[in-house]
Amino acid sequence: MDGFLDRTCGGVTELRVHGVSGTPPAGILNHPHPRLVAGDGTTGFYRRWWAAGQPAGDHPDVPGVRRREAYAWGNLTSGGRTIALWLLLLPFALANLSYFMLPRPPGADRLRHLTEAAQRLFGLLLTGTLVGAVTRASVDLVGWQCTAAGRACTLDTAPVWVHWLGALWGGEPSKRLAVTALVPLLAVVVLWWIARRTWRRDERTDVAPEELRGTGRGGVLLGQPRLWHGRTPVWRLRVVHVSFAIASIGLAVSAPFAHTPVGFALTAGNAGVQLAAAVLVVLPATARRLDPYTGGPEPAWLGRAIRALRVAAPVVFLVTAGAALAGLPPGPYTPQLPGVGVGVLEYALMIALGVFILAAVTVLARRGRRPGERRAMGGLAAWFALMVAVGSANVLALGVLFWTASFFGVAATTAGAGAGPLGRKLFLDDAVWWTAALVPLLVLGAVVVACVLNAHRTAEAERLAPLLEPYYGEVSDAREVAGKWALATLTDRIGFVVAVLTGLGVAGFAAVTVIYRLGLFTPDGGVAGLLASIGSWAMVAIVVGLVLVGRRTYIDSRLRRTVGILWDICTFWPRAIHPLAPPCYTERVIPELMGRVARLARTDRDEVVLSGHSQGSVIAAALVLQLRPELRGRVRLLTHGSPLGRLYAPFFPAYFGAAGLSAVRDSVTWCNLYRLSDPIGGPVFATADPLAGGDPERADAGVDRFCWDPPLPGPGEPLPECRWHSDYWLDPPYAEALSRLATA
Repeated sequence: MDGFLDRTCGGVTELRVHGVSGTPPAGILNHPHPRLVAGDGTTGFYRRWWAAGQPAGDHPDVPGVRRREAYAWGNLTSGGRTIALWLLLLPFALANLSYFMLPRPPGADRLRHLTEAAQRLFGLLLTGTLVGAVTRASVDLVGWQCTAAGRACTLDTAPVWVHWLGALWGGEPSKRLAVTALVPLLAVVVLWWIARRTWRRDERTDVAPEELRGTGRGGVLLGQPRLWHGRTPVWRLRVVHVSFAIASIGLAVSAPFAHTPVGFALTAGNAGVQLAAAVLVVLPATARRLDPYTGGPEPAWLGRAIRALRVAAPVVFLVTAGAALAGLPPGPYTPQLPGVGVGVLEYALMIALGVFILAAVTVLARRGRRPGERRAMGGLAAWFALMVAVGSANVLALGVLFWTASFFGVAATTAGAGAGPLGRKLFLDDAVWWTAALVPLLVLGAVVVACVLNAHRTAEAERLAPLLEPYYGEVSDAREVAGKWALATLTDRIGFVVAVLTGLGVAGFAAVTVIYRLGLFTPDGGVAGLLASIGSWAMVAIVVGLVLVGRRTYIDSRLRRTVGILWDICTFWPRAIHPLAPPCYTERVIPELMGRVARLARTDRDEVVLSGHSQGSVIAAALVLQLRPELRGRVRLLTHGSPLGRLYAPFFPAYFGAAGLSAVRDSVTWCNLYRLSDPIGGPVFATADPLAGGDPERADAGVDRFCWDPPLPGPGEPLPECRWHSDYWLDPPYAEALSRLATA
């Protein structure tokens, strides 16, 4: 190949790790001609290729002396087309986040283990919520109601692909249920396929060789090798969740015929599979991660139990579907699909788990509180994340139900089930309508919260403007910069926003539950009926919007990178609670970076400066604690736009709290650059900006160093553009920090 490409490894290597949105290698290297030197198209290491031959100067690559290298991992979260389906998996991802937000104070292991078991069971019920929505939409609304004799799908205007069910088996409901059960079964198969495919790509990645591993940093959770080793526990959890989901579909088919001996046996069989899955998911051994280097053997009995469940679930479902296709005698006709109370039991169990987890997290947070340590939402972030997960799951579930009812007929409350001809009416429980009525109230709450945040931004801008005048000169420039800095401070109110909206949702949910259970009034008229109707259409719009965004994401690589920002944040953490969530990229990234750093810093004369931007700084911090001690001595850490202190420390204190970040600081020489215009990054330990009394010119003031943004203009010069969260490596402090670290 013509031109010049440095492939040597000795000397000083600036290894850049990008942040969110899948920055391409050319952008990471700030060079138009990147070339792959290690890895593949999914994750790879790139260097600059010089078309005119080896360059001269202070910064270009010099073989055996210095070079710039980039690690691109963004394709793990935004490169594949299946990311379009990940939008529907947000509740599962939030459940995983909840696990890592859990406080872990010393001396409270028993309570913490109980809480973790409750979180895993809650995650299992989340699977039941989403799969149950598809099941009710297909089996109840279409199979039981719409295709029954004289109902909407038997009319000539009905789509031909459902009309035949009513025409052929209008009076044989079991056969209709068996056919329509294939739709949720297909949904479960798709979930299983995506989870298995990503598991083979990520969790099954070989761990780094034992000679590269660190010492675990004396119990610091972020330094434990088992954190990124989820091959076996994720497989076990996937089997449990898929089996539970398949059994829930089988229950929907068999429960209406539980009055017959065959129907009762099938119902008991599917319920037994669900019970076995629930028991297995709460056992600590099912989700336990073992150290890949020192961990003991897996329990043989557990492997046998998981494999037995993997066989039992599809077998029982096939027997159920076969018996239904053969024909089961129907009981008295009901407008809606009858059941045996399993759904009500799961609903009550989810409420009980939510209350228990709230109480347990409160105790753990109070016992683990340290003076001066900032905790998001008072240490209750784990519970709030679970509530957001179940809220988003219910929005998706109800959106699917309302869309199905509106597509095939007219959505109606159960109050009209006994009045007049059924016709095109498809009935949904009053609980569904009451939940829909909460949506407009939440929107109103969001508007109020937005007004409060805007007032805070305005007040903060007014406070900052006079303080900035000595630096930016012109009053108008100072006010403009103050507005930008004030806007960036809104990120620090994210806990307030989530807490308020979640509180409104939980309070509203409790109120409508009481109204529904006591039968005080029905949501089919007046203000309640209006709110329920508005909410039903809003949830249909949300589901349709997600489908359209997903379709666009499938064909648009730029939109995939934008949507991938969400997964860059959510999927840093392993699938510890929910195995059907989008995959954890770190289980592949950490071993690859460990191997590359070891290759670049093989001798005491070599050095690697890990330069992590945004989410890349989080990856770099986790990586440092995984390296063996002598290799850490050849590594320097340069972070910029880092959310470590601003977001990760308060939301994940057990991993990125004082102990974790102090361990990183004690392990390597570290410099962190931040701007007050940056809505994501910030200081890790202590502010160094002049407004807080710091001296931004001191390079030895500790880990954190402040960067002016926009840069201070010279006399008579216009105000430069604001860079916000990007392009830190173009700032003079970046070059200064890099030079200082390389000679440290």
